[in-house]
Amino acid sequence: MTDPTAFDNAPFIPDGASYPDRWAEAARDYRSVETALGRARLNESYGPHPAEKYDLFYPQSAQPKGTVIFIHGGFWRAFTRTDWSHFAAGATARGWAVAMPSYPLCPEVSVSQITQCIARAIKAIALKTSGKISLTGHSAGGHLALRMLDPALDIGPARARLTRCLPISPLTDLRPLMDVPLNDTLKLTESEAKSESPLHQTAPGIPVHTVVGAAERPAFLTQAHALPWPGAKVTELADLHHFNVIDFLIDPDHALTEWLTDEGAEPPNRPNPSA
Repeated sequence: MTDPTAFDNAPFIPDGASYPDRWAEAARDYRSVETALGRARLNESYGPHPAEKYDLFYPQSAQPKGTVIFIHGGFWRAFTRTDWSHFAAGATARGWAVAMPSYPLCPEVSVSQITQCIARAIKAIALKTSGKISLTGHSAGGHLALRMLDPALDIGPARARLTRCLPISPLTDLRPLMDVPLNDTLKLTESEAKSESPLHQTAPGIPVHTVVGAAERPAFLTQAHALPWPGAKVTELADLHHFNVIDFLIDPDHALTEWLTDEGAEPPNRPNPSA
């Protein structure tokens, strides 16, 4: 039986409850500046639901080198794209565009329906951009980024342009979530939990590098190391927890930001010490 608090984060992080407001404020400031500079295209629609929209942030250079697509987390039940805008800063400073989609949330829709929403978003973003596409996402967004690697999903012309995937503290096996209070909202069935778990997907043909904070809850460390794909790597970032492990995305000179934008050396791989 899964510990009912296994996937809880805020109660186990100092001042954890303050992070969402801090993210939203930083994102609002970033969006305001980028809009004033003419480098933001906001509220682009990719589907009929009001939440099926994405924001696109451009670099200073006229022609982006490629596009990073960042998918937000929140256990498929919270947040929207506008809470995370500032995390585009690192990649745009390196000359890449960054697209951030939002999506309908549970319990209005199921996790599998959210997966289909993001597939539509990826397809729509690919039609508005050119060049390479790198995928990243945090927590449930990391799950969704990994799901996009499933060849059974229709992501249109984006499939041939995918170059790298950097899931951050992702959920890779949804079956343990069936045993925690969170499932009162997610309403995962055994069948859906299995079909929506990236660890059951075919190994993709592009590099995958998972990032997780070394100070995260044990359940998230287990999830980060669960992918059985040959060549898939994991980096544990020392001393970081679930809420600050994503901060490297703001830094254009961080090794992981360089890797995500298809430059720089492969980040260091830290194997699971319990393996």
